[in-house]
Amino acid sequence: MTTLKLTPKYPREKQTIMMFNGDEAVAYAVKQCYVDVVAAYPITPQTIIVEKFSEFVANGEVHTEFIHVESEHSAMSACIGAAATGARAFTSTCSQGLALMVETLYIASGLRLPIVMAVTNRALSAPINIHGDHSDAYLMRDAGWVMLFVENVQEAYDTTIQAFKIAEHPEVQLPVSVHLDGFFLSHTMENLHVLPDEAIYEFLGGPRKPVKVKVDYYDEEVEYTLNPARPLSVGMLAFYDYYFEIKTQQVEAFKHAERVITEVNEEWYKLTGRKYGDGLVDPYAMSDAEIAIVVMGSSTGTIRNIVKKFRERGVKIGVLRIRSYRPFPRRRVAELLKDVKLVAVLDRAASPGTLGALYSDIISSLYTLKERPLVVNYIYGLGGRDLSPQLVHRLIEELREDLRRGFIPEERLQRYLGVRE
Repeated sequence: MTTLKLTPKYPREKQTIMMFNGDEAVAYAVKQCYVDVVAAYPITPQTIIVEKFSEFVANGEVHTEFIHVESEHSAMSACIGAAATGARAFTSTCSQGLALMVETLYIASGLRLPIVMAVTNRALSAPINIHGDHSDAYLMRDAGWVMLFVENVQEAYDTTIQAFKIAEHPEVQLPVSVHLDGFFLSHTMENLHVLPDEAIYEFLGGPRKPVKVKVDYYDEEVEYTLNPARPLSVGMLAFYDYYFEIKTQQVEAFKHAERVITEVNEEWYKLTGRKYGDGLVDPYAMSDAEIAIVVMGSSTGTIRNIVKKFRERGVKIGVLRIRSYRPFPRRRVAELLKDVKLVAVLDRAASPGTLGALYSDIISSLYTLKERPLVVNYIYGLGGRDLSPQLVHRLIEELREDLRRGFIPEERLQRYLGVRE
């Protein structure tokens, strides 16, 4: 049996090679997505995204309304207003800016507005720190946003474009955040394969097309937009007689989002020859793994490289990168980890008073299995501390010792990787 090799519509030779850092890659992707409104407020290490995009506006390369706002709260508020009128809207932030924005994140998702936001993940104060970890991302894990974590600059470009298609899908209609690790990706230069503008236009189906809804007052379905010609109430007061049903519809949309993310990932593969696992998770060497390392973001490359060296020595170890943090792909996670003996979950953030956030999601995904692997939690990389190859070597040797022991002592259930003691 022979497998037919895919010939993408735009193979590498039809793509332009550019050198961008992660922030510039996101800005260029947004430039190609025919965005109507960008609301901007600076915060390191996100600022380059909106600075670069403002150059596109100033040079007349895009026809986008660029709104300078006075805070991150205002940035998301402006996007909410724009998206509610049917515009395609984008913003970006991180850290304390995301913290200030949290109130409006719930509003954006509750109103089912397909806004896209880039988050250059950065540590939270205090003490003040401008470098990358995932503390800020965990602020929004229950805010009703689709959350996609990228590994490298190419994926940041690709995923930003995909995010608009996912958000605007008629069965999703949810805001999407694209997460790239602060400085590790936001300020790192890579060669980037970029598609022509017309390919992105075709991929997205042109400008945003608002969904239509049935309203008893009108005889026909009308666009879900603020339009004086067809007045609608958006975000009105909802007591207990309606609020519950509204929120459960939002939850159901995430079930559709899980399918749509995989479909968009496959469509992008056919267009470019690039895909990221199944769009939800990106496994490496997991088919016969006895030990698995679960991780999100830019650390994956370092871990994968060291795991490859251990594989060459006969150690059965694999890597499971979580790309879609929300919706969390619990069925796929359980399927990939069910035959593993030991799992290490790496959280690039501390959750004081409990175990790691990603660890908790993995544990809940495995709970329904009749036989479950041992699972240990590692906190690493806080405040931008590097995950060196030496630390990954130490991690894997510890895991091999755990596997030989056959159990995880309670006092060793959560560990710190690379902290001075």
